[in-house]
Amino acid sequence: MRVALLIPLILMGCSLVGGRSNDPVVSSKGSVCGDPSIKGVVVGPVPGNGACGIDAAVRVTSVGGITLSQSSLMNCRTARTLKGWVDSGLTPAVGKMGGGATGLKVAAHYACRTRNSRRGARLSEHAKGNAIDIAAIQLRDGNDITVLNDWNKGHKGRVLRQLHKSACGPFGTVLGPNSDRHHQDHFHFDTAEYRSGSYCR
Repeated sequence: MRVALLIPLILMGCSLVGGRSNDPVVSSKGSVCGDPSIKGVVVGPVPGNGACGIDAAVRVTSVGGITLSQSSLMNCRTARTLKGWVDSGLTPAVGKMGGGATGLKVAAHYACRTRNSRRGARLSEHAKGNAIDIAAIQLRDGNDITVLNDWNKGHKGRVLRQLHKSACGPFGTVLGPNSDRHHQDHFHFDTAEYRSGSYCR
């Protein structure tokens, strides 16, 4: 009886004791981070110069049935937060527009660099596996809702503003076109933690 109970846990690669929240957990069908709807592969430690790097990285290809335009390196906390936003923010906001959302156009994920790649600036959350940049929402009918072109346009613009607002709270930092010139064409989401709460612009 005990052996029968252990077999599913072994197949899922689940760890029920200890471990950090960022530790990647593999399930039996190409899923990671202990969530069947987060698809990808375990990468493990990603070394980097200085403070760059990810202790336990995963390469994510889709979350909640939404495909990422490029497989993206991140930690599990960021992957789970992204999936939660897809479920509670993206899917209801887009609704049936264009047949519904099918993908996210990823502008950036892990990269060992400073904020906005400025010399002397603080290290970016991208350099820690805590961030993902999204340039567009891909729809089933082949059309896109793009941050660059649609932020101030009618219904698409309202959807984008709703997506920006819904990310604030789940993510620690949410930046868009109203923040600065570096974010005119994409949303920046990261899981940095601040004592004062989320920073959203």
